[in-house]
Amino acid sequence: MTITHHADDATLMSYAAGTLPEALGAVVASHAAVCVRCRKEVAAMNRVGAVLLADLPGAPGSVVAPRFPDADPRHTGDGGDVLTTIERAGDIPAPLSRLVGSDLSSIQWKRLGLGVWHVPLPLSPAATGDLRLIKVAPGQAMPEHGHGGSELSLILAGSYSDSLGRFGAGDLADLDGDIEHTPMADRVTGCVCVIASEEPARFKGLFARLVQPFVGL
Repeated sequence: MTITHHADDATLMSYAAGTLPEALGAVVASHAAVCVRCRKEVAAMNRVGAVLLADLPGAPGSVVAPRFPDADPRHTGDGGDVLTTIERAGDIPAPLSRLVGSDLSSIQWKRLGLGVWHVPLPLSPAATGDLRLIKVAPGQAMPEHGHGGSELSLILAGSYSDSLGRFGAGDLADLDGDIEHTPMADRVTGCVCVIASEEPARFKGLFARLVQPFVGL
């Protein structure tokens, strides 16, 4: 399995610098844990940061890079290969498994709408934004929507397609406020993903807008 969609450079730089909001950072950490390419880029950014800081008066002598607990050291090649199995974390990357457990089959889903389920995930009391799991039934489309800010979606199982292409397991959709889309889950496998957003989505349909205040999306 090969990852074809990655975090933007700006997103990775913010993550490496420790300035990415908590919800977004959780998704980037989970993606990097299974993506060789992004894991290498974050490590390189930290090395550059360490060199720059070393030249500043009174700066600490080293910078500690983010840890990716479930990264398999046997997978060190280029090309963004996803781990063939996510060792030590079942179906779920280790950074995320601390919140939801290690097996997708054990998730207690809550119905969000026709063919769509979700599980809101906890953040620190001072954190802003939203983090949740979403499951979409085979062939079901999410309502058309835009974003009030950044949104990151990591595919955990199955796939979905929209105007930007097909997103499969391990792929990360890095979206900004200019994007509007209608993701449709694969007609056979459906789709399970973890989504982090800075601001509530901007839904087009009347029904979605009516239920939005009750579900927090």
